[in-house]
Amino acid sequence: MTTGAPPAAGLGHDPALRGIGAVASATGVSERALRYYEELGLLRPAAHRPGGGRLYADADVQRVRRIRELQELMGFDLEEIRTVLSAEDRLDVLRGQYRDGTGDPVAVVEEAIATLGSLRAEVNAKLGRLESFRAGLDARLERLRPRLDRRR
Repeated sequence: MTTGAPPAAGLGHDPALRGIGAVASATGVSERALRYYEELGLLRPAAHRPGGGRLYADADVQRVRRIRELQELMGFDLEEIRTVLSAEDRLDVLRGQYRDGTGDPVAVVEEAIATLGSLRAEVNAKLGRLESFRAGLDARLERLRPRLDRRR
């Protein structure tokens, strides 16, 4: 997650940063949704304009796309998405610690394994709920098909 501060230099801003409208268009979500993601702590703009307008970096755009992917692909709600993003953020920190040697390598790897295991459990729980839902649909289909066959 990006956590940049507003640009220090006068009225200008980094041209690589995009306003909320451009990000909404690029990601297919509304400006209201982007503000809501921020309110929930899922997204934090890289900077703000002097008047308070939000500015987003490419990493923020990727994060919005990840949120949408988790919603559409996995059917996660925003609370589940917060859990996934928090874990992914922590894994990014651990990866950095491992690479630059700032943490005990064994402890870093152990924490990464625990974090990934927790994410896997979250996915397995979701899959279990989906399997149960599908089994219910299959049972209903099996009850209905004979009715159609009798009418033919």
